[in-house]
Amino acid sequence: MRLAIVLAVLCCCELLYAQQSTRVTGQLMEKGSDTPIPNAIITLENTLKEFSADSYGKFEFDLVGKQTETLHVSALDFIPKRFLLHLDGNPIDLGTIYLERDIAREQTDNLISLTDGDLSDDFESISSSMGLLQSTRDIFLNRAAFDFGQAFFKVRGYDSRNGQVLMNGIPMNKFFDGRPQWNNWGGLNDVVRNQEFTNSLTLNPYTFGAILGNTNIITRPSGFRSGLRLSSSMSNRTYRGRLMATYNSGEKASGLAYSVSASRRWAKEGYVDGTLYDAYSFFGAFEYQFDPENSITFTSIWARNRRGSSSALTEEVFDLMGGQYNPYWGEQGGKIRNSREREIFEPLFLLNYALNKKKVNWNIGVAYQTGINSRSRLGYYNAPNPDPTYYRYLPSYHINSSIGADFINANLAKETFLKNPQLDWEQLYEANTNNNDKAAYLLYDDVAQNTTISGATNLDYALNDFIKLGFGGNYRATGSENYAEIQDLLGATYHEDMDTFSNTLNNVDEELQKTEGEKFNYYYNLDASQMEGFAQVQLTSNKWDGFVSASYSNFNVQRNGFFKNERYLENSFGASEKIIFSNLAYKGGFTYFLTGRHWFTANAAMVERPPIIQNIFINPRENNETVPELQKEVVSSVDMSYFVRLPSLTGRISAFYTRFQHTTDINFFFVDSGLGSDFVQEVITGLDRLHKGIEFGFEYEASSSVKLTAAGNIGHYVYASDPSVQINFDAAGAEEELISPEGNIDLGIADLKDLKLAQGPQTALALGVSYRAPKYWWISGTTNYLTNNYSNLSTITRTSSFLIDPETNEPFPDATEENVAKLLEQNKLDDIYLLNLVGGKSWLIDGKYISFFASVNNVFDKVFRTGGYEQSRNGNFGQLKQDNQSGTPSFAPKYWYSYGRTYFLNLAISF
Repeated sequence: MRLAIVLAVLCCCELLYAQQSTRVTGQLMEKGSDTPIPNAIITLENTLKEFSADSYGKFEFDLVGKQTETLHVSALDFIPKRFLLHLDGNPIDLGTIYLERDIAREQTDNLISLTDGDLSDDFESISSSMGLLQSTRDIFLNRAAFDFGQAFFKVRGYDSRNGQVLMNGIPMNKFFDGRPQWNNWGGLNDVVRNQEFTNSLTLNPYTFGAILGNTNIITRPSGFRSGLRLSSSMSNRTYRGRLMATYNSGEKASGLAYSVSASRRWAKEGYVDGTLYDAYSFFGAFEYQFDPENSITFTSIWARNRRGSSSALTEEVFDLMGGQYNPYWGEQGGKIRNSREREIFEPLFLLNYALNKKKVNWNIGVAYQTGINSRSRLGYYNAPNPDPTYYRYLPSYHINSSIGADFINANLAKETFLKNPQLDWEQLYEANTNNNDKAAYLLYDDVAQNTTISGATNLDYALNDFIKLGFGGNYRATGSENYAEIQDLLGATYHEDMDTFSNTLNNVDEELQKTEGEKFNYYYNLDASQMEGFAQVQLTSNKWDGFVSASYSNFNVQRNGFFKNERYLENSFGASEKIIFSNLAYKGGFTYFLTGRHWFTANAAMVERPPIIQNIFINPRENNETVPELQKEVVSSVDMSYFVRLPSLTGRISAFYTRFQHTTDINFFFVDSGLGSDFVQEVITGLDRLHKGIEFGFEYEASSSVKLTAAGNIGHYVYASDPSVQINFDAAGAEEELISPEGNIDLGIADLKDLKLAQGPQTALALGVSYRAPKYWWISGTTNYLTNNYSNLSTITRTSSFLIDPETNEPFPDATEENVAKLLEQNKLDDIYLLNLVGGKSWLIDGKYISFFASVNNVFDKVFRTGGYEQSRNGNFGQLKQDNQSGTPSFAPKYWYSYGRTYFLNLAISF
């Protein structure tokens, strides 16, 4: 026994002796300015271990064993470098490593500026992935953001609620729609560019995460390069000009560091007619480091964004006016006035503490945000619709008449529309003047006044080199005050606050007459909160890595009505029942290293989550009613990837499969159906969606100056169930015997299974080439092909009610399976071909760094449909058939159209 113990000790000693450690040291400096590069990442490519440089660019770590290792050094804004190390136990001092600035980084810096505000009010998820993917260098994800994004491509077909954005570890996604609101920090590129991104289901230290990926924006001033940066930009996209100034103090000897930044963006009108842009952004952050391990940071962000909206167009209107046409505006007093403006101003304040030790990292933070998110629109009361594209004003209305085509009046309507295609503000004032001081028209704001308090913490503990533990949690509470506010009576003296369709009061407890600045129509509050906790374990070895993570969350929301609506006396005023969901989520992943150059990953997740608030309350503006038998959503996802990292070739190919189950959707529209005609709320429950496909991205370094890239996505996104549909009628527009005691009509099942989802192009391919010259200029071009893009479906037309003739209460005789399928054939949008060019040049003059960046998108000026939706007005077979007979239906699908050729120019000077 004693002999065995002695032999074991000797073997251990021999092992320890054999596993000699090699100390590696060095310092990173900027070439040309000799200033330190802080917080760089040093990666061992053979084992994928990571180390960080300090705030002075210095690094020091020990490597065990005798081997050959490739060291990869990378830092924000700089071109990476590689070093081959031979480990033999002797110290290796790499000395001073000089990195060159990455002049192509300007493209990434300006990503959000190119995309924020591109979203229309009615189709806001179209650019879901662009901002989220800003921080990644993944070849495919960069193509998705920079090139595919012009066609409103969505990574894996996911909506942006499936990507989580954090700021200093605190979640920023909104409760109402689940999406991050990028306008809250828009225009502050210089100070929100320090980001950590984890893709898909991989492990994240700050959060359990979302299935699209997670971006943590870090605002610590010690992580910014010191100095002053001034930049000026020109574009013909959403804004025409931008000015930005940023100063970073760098870390002082006292431990203090601070940053300030400001920007101004503007446009009298953007690429689309009548779309003004007016934005101011301010940022301030202060950090104090007590010692190298402890720091505290305070951050304040004030970003105000006001912009004009544009409308989706039918093909008839597009053929008459083109893709830049926008019916929402008209001239008043020689100036452009848009009736649909959106303003967002929600100041954000954060306080964070960080502890960074060799084995322990602990972060804790709190945030407070308050402000408004408002949208303006025209209201009209017992008066004609003021929209120039209203169906009765267009030629198709006369051609599709039930009494036969009237080509004379159709031609007159065309001439009238072409002569007066814009909103007539003077006519609205005149109508009010002739209405005895009572408003026939008014301009009002739909306002959401939100206040959110958040807190988050996470702790990482390295138990040893093999096991790493992680714990964390967050709490968020939002109070959202929602109301309509009269902005402009347009020359009238007062407005009568009642529903003109049912002649009922919107609030029986207040005066009927309302004036400018007063709340009217609806007024209610939403209180929501969520608590989440997570734990995770990560195992690391030389040949494989693995992790498991679990999360528990509790969500609740309640509506409190402040108006007693005459149509809903029983449930419009006061507090609703509190809706509560408890949710569990699990995920795990495994990585196998075939070699340090080739490895495979597999990840899987099962996530329970509550519906977003906008899909919980059916009509929150008027009552407390919620979706019946509301269920939590269940998301099941798996992905597998192969990665390659060779000296001349890097990239990955991934396969994914995701199923969304028990989802809910609520839509609002006017319908002429077999069961009645009225404004309705359509409630869809039991809706499943399936997303599967392959994505890839590879980069080949043909020489030190030339790189070739190939990236693509081949997806298949479909409805995976036939959901249940019910409609709620606002007034008495339906047959009374069909309405349930709850005030709705059950339409049964909608035949949606296997139809395509409207989630952007499902197939996207790109080839690119870039050239980087030794004299600090670069240029690249990308050719892109996108296809399999579909319009959003009308659900009500896929129910049995669509077949009912409202005059006979029986099915239409000619509504055969073949005829219905032909009439409802899903609309595939145009195939898209795009050529994009980007380039830049930099100079270093007397210690000043000057850079110029330019991009031209859609070089061949192609106009294509990027998305759209079927209108639900024609809710019965006979009416839809008649409307389509002429080939130009009055209620045709509406589409959003692409920008043509656009440019972006940026000049920056750093001191």
